[in-house]
Amino acid sequence: MNVIEKNITLRDGRVITLQTGKLAKQADGAVMLTMGKTMLLATVVSAQEAGPDVDFMPLSVDYKEKFSAIGRFPGGFTRREGKPSDYEILISRLVDRALRPLFPDDYHAETFVQVTLYSADEESTPDCLAGLAASAALAVSDVPFHGPISEVRVARVDGQLVINPCKSELAKADLDIMVGATYENIMMVEGEMNEVSEKEMLEAIKFAHEAIKDHCLVQMELAKEVGKEKRVYCHEVNDDDLRKDVWEKCYDKCYAVARQCNADKHLREKLFTEVRDQYLETIPEEEREEKTMMVGRYYHDVEKEAVRRMILDEGLRLDGRTTDQIRPIWCEVSPLPGPHGSSIFTRGETQALATATLGTKLDEKIIDEATEQGKEKFMLHYNFPPFSTGEAKASRGVGRREIGHGNLAHRALKRMMPDNYPYTVRVVSDILESNGSSSMATVCAGTLALMDAGIPIKKPVTGIAMGLITDKGCEKYAVLSDILGDEDHLGDMDFKVTGTEDGITATQMDIKVDGLPYEILEKALEQARRGRLHIMNIIKQTLPAPRPDLKPHAPRMVTMTVDKDQIGAIIGPGGKIIQDIQDKSGTVIVIEEVDNKGIVDISAANAESIAIAVARIKAIVAKPEVGEVYEGTVKNLAAFGAFVEFLPGKDGLLHVSELDNKRVENVEDVLKEGDKIKVKLIGIDPKTGKYKLSHKALLPKPEGREDNGERRRDSRGPRPERGDRPARGPRPERRDK
Repeated sequence: MNVIEKNITLRDGRVITLQTGKLAKQADGAVMLTMGKTMLLATVVSAQEAGPDVDFMPLSVDYKEKFSAIGRFPGGFTRREGKPSDYEILISRLVDRALRPLFPDDYHAETFVQVTLYSADEESTPDCLAGLAASAALAVSDVPFHGPISEVRVARVDGQLVINPCKSELAKADLDIMVGATYENIMMVEGEMNEVSEKEMLEAIKFAHEAIKDHCLVQMELAKEVGKEKRVYCHEVNDDDLRKDVWEKCYDKCYAVARQCNADKHLREKLFTEVRDQYLETIPEEEREEKTMMVGRYYHDVEKEAVRRMILDEGLRLDGRTTDQIRPIWCEVSPLPGPHGSSIFTRGETQALATATLGTKLDEKIIDEATEQGKEKFMLHYNFPPFSTGEAKASRGVGRREIGHGNLAHRALKRMMPDNYPYTVRVVSDILESNGSSSMATVCAGTLALMDAGIPIKKPVTGIAMGLITDKGCEKYAVLSDILGDEDHLGDMDFKVTGTEDGITATQMDIKVDGLPYEILEKALEQARRGRLHIMNIIKQTLPAPRPDLKPHAPRMVTMTVDKDQIGAIIGPGGKIIQDIQDKSGTVIVIEEVDNKGIVDISAANAESIAIAVARIKAIVAKPEVGEVYEGTVKNLAAFGAFVEFLPGKDGLLHVSELDNKRVENVEDVLKEGDKIKVKLIGIDPKTGKYKLSHKALLPKPEGREDNGERRRDSRGPRPERGDRPARGPRPERRDK
């Protein structure tokens, strides 16, 4: 067994170990990555031959976390890991986006990359190590790959940039991005920020790249020591004469179609397809079937080059816009009467219908993953039905694309949600049309739906997708605002940026070209900022600010804070009291203990129901005060008085002498159990804590009595002064006993 290890020392002293030759030796490549208690096994297996008629890279990347890694049982009836969680899918996508562009264009064998978390601790963030592990497995394999790469997380904590922070540090970060890169070039960026500037984001990307360079150097050393040769393959059959003929006969026609600047996506696709089909008709029928795939491959390159040259040389785009021009936008709020908030955002041929729903704590999303447990109060779900692009196929549930796009929009909006907002909020974006960045349309539609629902978001958020066209060496380039689907497919960069008027809140970037200078990124960010502000003006014209109140049919909610020891009194034995309050008021009440306080959330369909519940709870938690008057209920009778419940769970003695100004011989002549009676709290025994009540203190005073009960002396005149009284004489002597 030839075990080889290499170490990467981070700037804070932590050590990452890459080990190969010990585990999973039948895979084409396998590496165990270890950092502290975190251990990730990455494997890669690639088929020896490409499948028939495959002219693309069939790559599958899967990231999986074992619950045993943290010493936990999976949930559910089967108690075993099931389908990937959204979190695992998002990490799989991050790794895929960094790896996929680096496989040779002519390599078409099915390739599977699997990264599995086998050990973790409470503070670890294994997601930022998955890309490094996957790349290392490819580096030691015989699979062709133009790497290595690595991925790191950069967070800004207390004003300082940190590489791969722990969870406690990440909770305080105002910038959190994942960056993937080779030694030379940035490949992928994704993350969220708290309204940072374009300059600050670029600084974080550069900071990440410096760390990634160290990771790449160690992988090169590891691959060199393993010494495995890359495989020889032949997955494409090419015909140089045919390639040349396709270019000569189709390029000018493609350029002419592009030059028509047709804004209709489907008509444009039809015209481009006709050019290809017309060329195929020129091939003898007996050769046509054999050469159709090659013609399609060569024609794709011709179409791509024609569109790119038109943009670079003439500054014209497929739909006739200039490079920084944004398509026409129209918006509408409250198009749907049923939801708590709704909106439509349309930009060119991209349209999103968004709804906002308000709920209680019972509606919170429960997070139960291997390394993460908790609840989520703000959710955003994105749906991309096939009809949005004119495809004739059925919807088959939520795919990785929907999860990834929805996550980007969620990140864009979540930091603008109001602090300590009592409601659970769900935004759903359904894409009705798509031709260029439906995720950014989701951000804009989501902002409008939240404001239409009356949710007091801190600031509106908008988003824009940027593109890039370059020639060799980036000597000539064009940054494109609000890209079309075709420009995304044919371009060199897809760069999505969301933010408020004051800064960036989220970003996602995929770069498909080597050696992209930071100066171009800087220009793209500035052009994106101007585009966002343009869209922001339209958003504010549609709805300037959140509505001042919720919709009439939206649930109402009030939050109360009580002492920790009062929670039991509100709930009652077996939940009897809280259930009674909910039944009689028509409310939903949820109680949580937070920071040694009881947080009581009360929700209902109307304010009257909430008022009833609030009054009941206030009465339960109220502290008796001497001198206060209460509406009490007679609970028990005794010869010496009655026991009256004057507050929920609090009884006091109403002595017979405190019933009335006149003498009461028999308590039962005046009261019976269940009677309502107003009482005044006149005392609390300091030793026993027992309460003394009086009804007499609330009755009018009888004629001739002062407040202290003595008869008035007005009719007898003033009491004589002591010196005016007649002398009594000497006191008689006491008789001796």
